[in-house]
Amino acid sequence: MNHATLKARQRAERHNHPPNLALRVHRALSWLQRAEQLADDPDGRFIFLWIAFNAAYATHIDDTAGISERTLFREFLAKLCRLDAAHRIEALVWDEFAGNIRVLLDNPYIFRDFWLHQTGSLSETEWKKNFAGAKAAAHRALSRRETATVLSAVLSRIYTLRNQLVHGGATWSSSVNRDQVRDGGNLLAKLVPLVIEIMMDNVTEAWPAACYPVVA
Repeated sequence: MNHATLKARQRAERHNHPPNLALRVHRALSWLQRAEQLADDPDGRFIFLWIAFNAAYATHIDDTAGISERTLFREFLAKLCRLDAAHRIEALVWDEFAGNIRVLLDNPYIFRDFWLHQTGSLSETEWKKNFAGAKAAAHRALSRRETATVLSAVLSRIYTLRNQLVHGGATWSSSVNRDQVRDGGNLLAKLVPLVIEIMMDNVTEAWPAACYPVVA
């Protein structure tokens, strides 16, 4: 599944898409197309794939409501798994990327609390305790084949990498983060088209308004 296939479907069906879905799919496809053009630039590919994912799931966050972006994409993933009658996400997690997901979950450099320790916000004991707890919870979910929970956990890790790249906390094409950029990008490259496809499969579902509506 790639941009060209999904775009052809979107053009054929968009007259039946409600406005919120139409805008989300249109934007996500545009960023997916750009990501596919950056096969020789893993950092750029990763960033554009995350933007495509963001275009699909993000909504306006009310800062006073205490809702985090991580909470939003966890809820979004749970919804997609519920709507995925063909179990495509399940196949992606358990058949194609099980090994990569375990590697990402065990990587301390994409665990948020590791970096909080580097800034002095957490002690070494605290971040290691939190990391061990998070790994244990993720591996319990793996053993129970809890698809949405596992995917949410690994995307939470990838979100930390996203922050590092987007906020200038890494050097472009750096040699020190190649494994997580490669593995995270490869997962997103398969997940994002699947997300768009499932959304288009469910046009009658209530999709919330996208961030930053088009203003003529």
